[in-house]
Amino acid sequence: MIKKIFFQLIFFNLFFIKEVFAAESGGMPQLNPEFWISQIFWLILTFGILYIVLSKIILPKISTNLESRKSQIQENIEAAEKQRENSESKLKEYNDIILKSKLKAKDIFKDTREKVLKDINKKNETLDKQIDEEIKKAEQEIQLLKKSAPDKINKIAIETSSELIKKLIGTEVNNSSISAIVDDLSKKNGDKYYGN
Repeated sequence: MIKKIFFQLIFFNLFFIKEVFAAESGGMPQLNPEFWISQIFWLILTFGILYIVLSKIILPKISTNLESRKSQIQENIEAAEKQRENSESKLKEYNDIILKSKLKAKDIFKDTREKVLKDINKKNETLDKQIDEEIKKAEQEIQLLKKSAPDKINKIAIETSSELIKKLIGTEVNNSSISAIVDDLSKKNGDKYYGN
């Protein structure tokens, strides 16, 4: 259809040019009232065809293209907005997860710290009790040694004295007299050594 209109326009233009060349001999045809009706006809026909071609063929295509571009741009803007909202929600979820993880880590650290402190205190108490028991046992052993030490020392002193006297004099001496001397000496010096 466009080709047909195009060829018609060319044909009419050639025909019009032929008329113009024919009218040149008589002066300017534009000013000759004899040609005004034909000029008005061709003007209306040319601009009418141009108007029909523009309004029915070219402008609808341009309008369709503009509408499709507008709808495509609108869809792209909506998609970008959705992506932005989705990104913001994901970022908020990520920040919430990080905050919850930090709080959970603090709670775990606090619980672990309290548990370790309780274990340390319990072990300290147990260790203190064991040390107290060991000290009591050592004190009891020391008391027993203090009580039994003078008797053992006296016995050793008696035996040693009797052996020495026997070697010095050559005869045995009565153990009861040596024992009396050792007991007397131990009573005199006992306070100094045993704190009695």
